[in-house]
Amino acid sequence: MVDVSFELRKFVSPEFIIGVDARKLAGRYAKNLGASHVFLVTGNNLIRAGWVRDVIESLDSEGIRHTLFADITPNPRDFEVMNGAKLYKEAGCDAVVALGGGSPLDCAKGIGIVASNDQHILEFEGVDNVIIPAPPLICIPTTAGSAADVSQFAIITDTARKVKIAIISKKIVPDISLIDPVPLTSLTAELTAHTGMDALVHSIEAYVSNASSPVTDIQALESIRLISAYLPLAYHNPDNIGYRYKTMLGSLLAGLAFSNASLGAVHAMAHSLGGLSDLPHGECNALLLESVIDFNFEVCPQRYETIAGAMNIDCQSHQESQIKQMLLHALQKLRVELGITERLGDLGVTRENLSDLAKSAMKDPCLATNPRKPTLSDLEKIYEKAL
Repeated sequence: MVDVSFELRKFVSPEFIIGVDARKLAGRYAKNLGASHVFLVTGNNLIRAGWVRDVIESLDSEGIRHTLFADITPNPRDFEVMNGAKLYKEAGCDAVVALGGGSPLDCAKGIGIVASNDQHILEFEGVDNVIIPAPPLICIPTTAGSAADVSQFAIITDTARKVKIAIISKKIVPDISLIDPVPLTSLTAELTAHTGMDALVHSIEAYVSNASSPVTDIQALESIRLISAYLPLAYHNPDNIGYRYKTMLGSLLAGLAFSNASLGAVHAMAHSLGGLSDLPHGECNALLLESVIDFNFEVCPQRYETIAGAMNIDCQSHQESQIKQMLLHALQKLRVELGITERLGDLGVTRENLSDLAKSAMKDPCLATNPRKPTLSDLEKIYEKAL
């Protein structure tokens, strides 16, 4: 890769607070942002777990009213965003608080920009297509995965085309993120695995991205070290706050890295899968990662060797081909330990789907920063290897 260490670079990130019980600061920061009636976007599982109650009590303590919106599915749909924006306006809200994983957080971002711009959510697809900033937004992530709470990305499903669209704009960077490891203790083992692998892919793709920089490199590599070491521990010891904190820190750093360096073919292809088949995003990433690295490796072997080192793989005195196999083996071993053993074919993907999947992935903005430019045929072959 060309040394771009001295090029001018721009970075975006929200204010964030990380630590135990950060979620309970929602009322204080909503008040600081001048809110009087917040639109609280979340999921029904989080209501049942009690985490939403904590946020409502924090808002109540500051005399801030709220309207609750929980009609969201995984891989949030365009019509869910539009329904939320309609309710936001009808209720007379002036700020948004989002509590959840990537789905509620992305939906909340969409609701905000629809409410402020009076446009359909699909009109914001692509890069820098949001004109009017969203209302104040506070995000409280409940997974160590999506990092939607610190990124300038939102992913929404276009239900008519059956594709996921990416909205990328600094105008959807939250005003503040309250990063609390405690809600992670209610995650299922499956969600811990899927969201953790999503975070690992964020950091790997950011590090090999053709838009990487010395700043994002530091963030990505530390994220890889944290997640590869602590995700298995959190998976096997779900109530350990220390392990959960480390995975949350890893997800935060991965989010800061990819928000500014973007992603690559794994995410472009996973978005296509999620749009067509509504499959779990993190699982799709995990199942595609090894095949994409096999495709990319030859154009940036030193970068992947550094990633292997961050995963505590001893690369000394080994040839490039051996290092690739050692990295792929370590990622496979991690995936299997986390219970992600199915292949795309097991999830209902067929050879007949490959052409449409590849065509959709080719249009995804994440593909622009993949270190190796793939053809349509290349993407079909990568999907086929993961079947």
